[in-house]
Amino acid sequence: MELLNKIKDRSRQLDRHIVLPEGFEDRTLMAADRIITQRLARITLIGDENMIKKQAGTLGLKNINQAGILNPENHPDKERYAELMVSLRKQKGMTMDKALKLITDPLYLATLMIKAGDADGEVAGAANATGDVLRPAFQYVKTQPGITVVSGAFLMILQNKKFGEDGLIVFADCAVYPDPTASELAEIAVTTAKTTRAIAQFEPKVAMLSFSTKGSAQHEMVDKVAEATRIAHQLDPDLMIDGEMQADAAIIESIGEKKAPGSTIAGKANVLIFPTMEAGNIAYKLVQRLAGAEAVGPILQGMAAPINDLSRGCSVDDIVNLVAITANQAAGLKK
Repeated sequence: MELLNKIKDRSRQLDRHIVLPEGFEDRTLMAADRIITQRLARITLIGDENMIKKQAGTLGLKNINQAGILNPENHPDKERYAELMVSLRKQKGMTMDKALKLITDPLYLATLMIKAGDADGEVAGAANATGDVLRPAFQYVKTQPGITVVSGAFLMILQNKKFGEDGLIVFADCAVYPDPTASELAEIAVTTAKTTRAIAQFEPKVAMLSFSTKGSAQHEMVDKVAEATRIAHQLDPDLMIDGEMQADAAIIESIGEKKAPGSTIAGKANVLIFPTMEAGNIAYKLVQRLAGAEAVGPILQGMAAPINDLSRGCSVDDIVNLVAITANQAAGLKK
């Protein structure tokens, strides 16, 4: 896929350090070997070094010895990370004894590596539930300044190149936050624009979707989207964004000209923000299945550092691709 190839090319140039806390897991090891071979990122695996190398030998992997391997039970930075945990959550009752136990959990260790500046991002979830992956992230890495909500974006790669940006449209939120308020929806729009710049590498034109275009219907759900658009303008005055807008007005120029004359976004949108996760999830699955679109994601956004969650049914390719995406996100956040 052309987009993923571009993402991987940028990942090679960025040379970011990504930590994989599931070092015991076969797909993770195979992905790490491939990532090292393709020079997509510097990798640290968390787990017992002898077990990892033995399993890598069984799987016929030749490059695992080029990865960093950190044993969560016994490594030189254990106490330093525990002290950082205490300093950040002392008011929540964290003690050194508790921290020294908790830091042996690979998911917590990976998060503290990022918080300490020793890694740029994390990819996990092949063997852990989403809640377990995100809990340490929420506690220690937290969200970006001015952002309170984490959301999930999908890169929708369409066969018809006339839509979006040469056939690429970014959808959000399709995966994380079920029913955002107007202010939360505005945050989702702003963070999705950042994701678009970092990953898709084009300037976002954001449509805030509804069942109304510019007051054509009256309802509190329409009011929410209109208010979210106003707040998003305040959060990022330079962002090209408009709403509320129906989907056809957002992506088809002739309809946009009729329903929203004078709009710089109508008919030209390459980022679609849905009013609820329910709408976004339904939409991306319908476009994926009925239009034959490739859906890349979810890409978690809104965190202060990129921590991405895999499906437990993921493939080796999924892990490789998400590591490359995470490296691109890390670079975008540092900008």
